[in-house]
Order: sequence, then structure tokens, then C-alpha cells
Amino acid sequence: MQSFDIIIIGGGAAGFFSAINIVEKNPKLKVAILERGKECLSKVRISGGGRCNVTHACFVPNDLVKFYPRGEKELKGPFHQFCSGDTIEWFEKHGVELKIEEDGRMFPVTDSSQTIIDCFEKAVQKLGIKVYTSQSVQSLFYKGDVWKIETQKDQFQAEKMVVATGSNPKIWELLQQLGHEIVSPVPSLFTFNIKDIRIKDLMGVSAEVSVKVKNSKLTSSGPLLITHWGMSGPAILRLSAWGARELFDKNYQFSIQINWLKDQSFDEVMEVLQELKLENAKKNIDKFCPFALPKRLWESILIASSVSLDTKWADLNKKQLNKLAEELTAASYQVNGKSTFKEEFVTAGGIDLKEINFKTMQSKLLPNVYFAGEVLNIDAITGGFNFQNAWTGGFILSENII
Repeated sequence: MQSFDIIIIGGGAAGFFSAINIVEKNPKLKVAILERGKECLSKVRISGGGRCNVTHACFVPNDLVKFYPRGEKELKGPFHQFCSGDTIEWFEKHGVELKIEEDGRMFPVTDSSQTIIDCFEKAVQKLGIKVYTSQSVQSLFYKGDVWKIETQKDQFQAEKMVVATGSNPKIWELLQQLGHEIVSPVPSLFTFNIKDIRIKDLMGVSAEVSVKVKNSKLTSSGPLLITHWGMSGPAILRLSAWGARELFDKNYQFSIQINWLKDQSFDEVMEVLQELKLENAKKNIDKFCPFALPKRLWESILIASSVSLDTKWADLNKKQLNKLAEELTAASYQVNGKSTFKEEFVTAGGIDLKEINFKTMQSKLLPNVYFAGEVLNIDAITGGFNFQNAWTGGFILSENII
């Protein structure tokens, strides 16, 4: 039986950040990290296409929480204690400079996730934190004011325990046996599988759109990217995050409606088309796109509206104009299934947030147990927000665990 003051289960972003902050504040503590895999920080390694999207340049807590479909209300207080600006400062103090990209995402200036991994591993080594890999936790029990942790290899004990295991079904099961309620996990942040002749040859084309799920209140807007399996891009990913449960219940079979012109209405577009019919009477319709759309997309929309590409503007009839305005502002597509976005698999679900004290990140049900990261029922859209949740949770529990 190996004894420690604090044991952290989970060798990912939240686990390492928690451990480092705990020991920096309390250097005399004996702290260990238990990781079930052969190596730690594997999700950090692949994040942001291998560049590690550390956080997002949104510095106002009340604005930042709006990027979390689950956790918005609960994170308000924590973000007032440790927000994106604090993350930047923390990494600078630890020798890692971050940069802001146009869309607000923040990466190390090296553009390499290895920089973050090196930073964490160096800190852990310097602080004397023990890291054990290939330690899959099999049982947890509390006896005589001490937590006993059995893995498939060894036994550990500690007065206090931090759970930072992300979406790990085995740990959720163990916590459920100890009395915590687990909100059943469903995928979040996924792309839509769509087979449709209108987008068949448009792979790589993107446009600023608004999109909604039919027979639902789910809406989103932003860039949409056409892929070889369907549709992706921020507009689709946001929809998948906010609709994680509803779309799961629909078994990922549903219809979406796309406005390729984002916020222009059918009537506004009809007006523009009728003016163009008069002003560009002799021009071929495919040679002049009146809207900010990629040429290939415009041609596809014309064909879908039963308009031949060599048609002159003057020759458009009323039925074609109506169909064209409808295809531009309210095109309907059938979704049949989903695909994981890159390798960034995010899950909605986890420990019920009612059972956590967000001032300390401590369990309200179990003695001396703290949580950080996606083990909780918190998830965000893509852009560095899931990591920010991990850093904030790890920092707050480090302030309160002793």
C-alpha cells in the first residue's frame, strides 16, 4: 500500500494542472497522479490538430460561460476566480507564451502541443509529484478517514482524492456506486452525415450561414464547411453541442434548414433577384453571383432550382425565382448519422452538477473528494473552452483542498 496526502486520478490536462497548483501552494504535500493509459496527456497532444488550443481570448466571465451548453450557470463563479487572462499569466510564469488567432483561439507560439506537455512534465518533476501510468482504477473505498484506491496492479491510499478522469465510464460507475448521480453520456461536437446531390461535388466549400434543426428550437450561425461525408464547421459543431441530447434522442436522423445568406429573408432575396433580372437582363446567370457565395455553391444552387447555367437573367420565370430564393434562404437537408470532429471527441454527461460545490470543486456527498474537467457534466463548443474549464477547476480545488 503506497500512501500519499493527495492522489489525483487521471493524467490528463485537469489532473496535471490540479497536481502542479496543489504542490506549488503546499510544497510539503506528497501527491501522486494515477493514469490508466501507457502515457499521460494524450488528449493534450492531439488537441487543436497537434497545436493545443489552450484557451480562448474571451476575458469576461459572463461572456465566457455562454460557450458552455452544459455548465453555463455553474461556471460563472469559478470564472470570476480564474479566467482566460489568468490562464495566459499562469503559462507565461511557467515559460510558455501564448498567441491569439483571428477567431479568438489561443495556442502556444511554438504551434506545438509538445510545448504544453513539456511544461507540465517539467513542473511535475521539479515539484516531486509521482506519476504512475498503466494504473486502471478498479475500486474506491473510504475507510478510517482515508481513501483506498485499488488499480489492476497496485494499492494506494490518501487522505484526499481529486478525480480528473474525463469521460471515463469505469470511474463514473465507481462514483455512482458511492452515491453520485451520473448524467448519462452522449456525444457532443460532431459533424453531420448528409448524402445530397446538391453538395456531392462541393467538398472544401465554405459559407457563412444560419442553420436550424427542423421541428426544434435548435439554431446556430457561422461558417459551414462542406465535407466528403456531409457538413462540418463552427455552425454545425455549435448545433451539435447545444443539441447533444436532443439529437441523440432523434438517433441522429433529422432535417436541417440552411440559409446560405445567413440573415437575409426570402422576401429580401426575392427583391434582389427581381432587380437583377431587370438590371442584368442579358447576362448569363452563372457568370454573375449577386451574393457573397463561392462560385461552385452558386452553380449548385442554380441547378437545384431547375435553372440551366446558360440561362439569361431576363429569362428567369416566376417559379424559378421562387425556387431560387427558397434554395438560398431555406434549403432543406436530411441528416443520417454523425461523425466525430477530427479526434476531439467530447462527451455531454458526467457527474450531476447539483452535487458539486463550485466554490471549492468539492463533492457535496463524499468526504475529501474534489473534481476537475470533463468528469463533470460540463462541456463546451470547440475553441479552447473545454481546456479552460479544466484549468479553472484545477486552480480552484488547489486553493481549497488544504
